[in-house]
Amino acid sequence: MSLRTVPDSMDPAVVAAVDTVLDQVAAEHNVAVRLAVESGSRAWGFPSPDSDYDCRFVYVAGLETYLSPWRTRDVIETPLIGLLDVNGWDLAKALRLLVAGNAVLVEWLMSPIVYRGDEAFRTRLREVATEVADRDRIARHYLHLGMRQWALQAQKGGLKKVFYSLRPAMALRWLREHPGAAVAPMHLPTLLDQCDLPVDLVAAIAELTELKSRTREMGTAAPPALIAAFIVDEFERATTEFDSRGPRDLTAARAITDEFFRAEALR
Repeated sequence: MSLRTVPDSMDPAVVAAVDTVLDQVAAEHNVAVRLAVESGSRAWGFPSPDSDYDCRFVYVAGLETYLSPWRTRDVIETPLIGLLDVNGWDLAKALRLLVAGNAVLVEWLMSPIVYRGDEAFRTRLREVATEVADRDRIARHYLHLGMRQWALQAQKGGLKKVFYSLRPAMALRWLREHPGAAVAPMHLPTLLDQCDLPVDLVAAIAELTELKSRTREMGTAAPPALIAAFIVDEFERATTEFDSRGPRDLTAARAITDEFFRAEALR
């Protein structure tokens, strides 16, 4: 069954342009686009009026590509056109990064905005991600991402940039409150709903989100104190609560991803 979940709030002309680019990618590179999602602030739940359309996709190349001794690029990038940003990863690259602890593929799999995709493929890949994702490594990914963005916010200011630290901090909170899980929602409102948070903090986040939704420039004011304190606290907790251990045994994870990749490459 094919997937398509595009909200009415998105510009139909830009969505049509995304579809055209994906068709061109499939034809020009001789690949099957198995899943294409929105990965930016629109999918995160806090778009601005001028937010880009950040389409990301996972593709499977022809069998001849995987059987050739001559390596080809495992990324497809298309030119930036206006608000349109469309790029994708080969399935093999996506799986390697997943096993290494990169949370990007996990986020794509959890995006609430899907341009196109094979529902069975996404379901199976979500199951693989749940089996092989290392929650400590995923958490450390969010910690490093969030701390880097928080340092940039402190350096350059701008209320918009607060969200790029707030969302990783909320993902860390969700992981702490769901100790048996490694795959957190990417959608900020969903993270808020599924965590036990002070009412005044939720209200402050909702107010800032509403301001961002209607304002291209939010100004350079200091972040609301409640939100800033939450972000700092979650980053401090994560440095000790999520293990930064060294190399782990990847035998089982590689076997699971090997089996999945071969099944998809041979389809």
